[in-house]
Amino acid sequence: MRPYMAICLALLFSGCGLDVASSAATAAATKAAEIKQAEKTKEQILERLDAANQAAQKQREEMEKAANP
Repeated sequence: MRPYMAICLALLFSGCGLDVASSAATAAATKAAEIKQAEKTKEQILERLDAANQAAQKQREEMEKAANP
């Protein structure tokens, strides 16, 4: 009876290990996707900031030209 219980417990715990490994892999894949999306969002924000800075610079230059004809 004891060897049978030992085998059952071993199978039970080995199954839990696989589930944990699978959950960890899924979590890692999810985090990787989140990081990729965050990098894309960061790039879009930087592009918008660059465009805004260029527009502000152009406006300053036009104001200087108008002030100093």
